[in-house]
Amino acid sequence: MSYQPHTSEDVDRMLAALGLDDVDQLFQPIPPDLRAPDDLDLPRPHAEQEVAAELGRLAARNRHMDELTCFLGAGVYDHYVPAAVWYLAGRGEFATSYTPYQPEMSQGVLQALFEYQTLISELTGLEISNASLYDGASAVAEAATMAVAATRRSELLVSAAVAPRVRELLETYSQGLDIKLVEVGALDGHTDLEEVRGKASDQTAAVLLAQPNFFGVVEDVAAAAGLAHGVGARMLVTFDPLTAGVLEPPGRLGADIVVGEGQGLGNHPNFGGPAFGFLACRSEDVRRLPGRLVGETVDTVGRRAFVLTLQAREQHIRREKATSNICTNQTLNAIAAAVYLTWLGPRGLEELGQLCLRGAGYAADRLAAVPGVRLAFADQPFVKEFVVRLPADPAEVSRRLAGHGLLAGLPLAGLAPGLEDGLLVAVTERRTKEDVDRLADALGTVLADLGAGDRPREAEEVAR
Repeated sequence: MSYQPHTSEDVDRMLAALGLDDVDQLFQPIPPDLRAPDDLDLPRPHAEQEVAAELGRLAARNRHMDELTCFLGAGVYDHYVPAAVWYLAGRGEFATSYTPYQPEMSQGVLQALFEYQTLISELTGLEISNASLYDGASAVAEAATMAVAATRRSELLVSAAVAPRVRELLETYSQGLDIKLVEVGALDGHTDLEEVRGKASDQTAAVLLAQPNFFGVVEDVAAAAGLAHGVGARMLVTFDPLTAGVLEPPGRLGADIVVGEGQGLGNHPNFGGPAFGFLACRSEDVRRLPGRLVGETVDTVGRRAFVLTLQAREQHIRREKATSNICTNQTLNAIAAAVYLTWLGPRGLEELGQLCLRGAGYAADRLAAVPGVRLAFADQPFVKEFVVRLPADPAEVSRRLAGHGLLAGLPLAGLAPGLEDGLLVAVTERRTKEDVDRLADALGTVLADLGAGDRPREAEEVAR
């Protein structure tokens, strides 16, 4: 429907119905300092061509990832996306923005999602996967809701090494569901399992940690799962699927529900989306699984067919009885993930993990050799991401490194207490040895310019 502005007669009738004399009275509850002035200082009207040129000029002030070498991660990563992925996922047959509501007419899309679910189950080591969710953070919240419903308990132990923005979203969800979040501290970069042991009780619905965690450190999932199961709680893990080639699937280590951000699986970073979340669980929790689930069956003459399964938990029952009312998925992104994983295969996934592992190890050694720089958690295992402590403000260092064509990483001030001097650095298979050398050399130059690179390491340790 095209936009139709109100006529003056329409406005008069609405004001009369509201018992107001003029439009100003309608906006009276808004504080004056929040209202726009009557006369906005707008430029003169421009032709479309002039506006396009101005927008192009403004856009050119930004620098994008094709211009900068990216060591930025923290949940969204610069992995290579083969051309075949979006050539296939972008075919017209898949060009639907939403879940198929007429499954008998959408066998191709349903089969693609069925294959996606199968691949996610293999990656996570669990029996059942849904057909994707909005993103990794909302998948964590949905997993928490599942655990609360399954155990009929309301307390969650959440590791401080889970990404801070994910924990914030979980807090938002929890407010409306009366879920009590209990933080478990991080010790030397990993979840303090002794604290888990001390805080776990018969009120605990689940223990949540990340693998690898926000600091890039590999967690002991099996030990955490043992503690969770010891008090009858679920073990929840938010997992980076791109590390599955070198890390054991969390489901095989005792995790009951595994979720994560699927952006790295064939989707570009996109700076805010779209991405998608995945969620897998054990069979016993399948009826609490949020979102869509595609199942395999046969039709009346025995031919293989695919159907949306267990829909009754969503639209077809009273909503107050559903674990979740989320009812969509990220079909196109999930299909891209299925294409990507099929293209990569088990051997390719392992090779990718090895490339990240070796690249991150080399980068950690090179950066730690820069005067004044040291690894935050030198004794902890990591796969593709790690934290370095800098002898200067990480935000200022990152800003200056951008001038060298480098996205150096994420400054941790405000995100991780005690790591205000920390910089989170990610190395994917896209980063070469030359890229890492360039980062290390530029970091040394920037720190020297700031007068911070020459600080003797022994003196720095004493200062801390």
